[in-house]
Amino acid sequence: MDWQVLLSALALVFVIEGIIPFANPARWRKLVATMAQVSDQQLRVMGMISMVIGLIILYLARG
Repeated sequence: MDWQVLLSALALVFVIEGIIPFANPARWRKLVATMAQVSDQQLRVMGMISMVIGLIILYLARG
């Protein structure tokens, strides 16, 4: 695996993750407060769905 590609992907994750708190910090706080009330099981399911979607996008992009 090319380390440059991995580091680029990681950098892109940080950029995307930073968009909401940068653009709308009040909404981000509300989102975090809501997430704190979600059960561990629901968070795991959301995480799994997110990973599957990411894998599908990666598969399609690398086609």
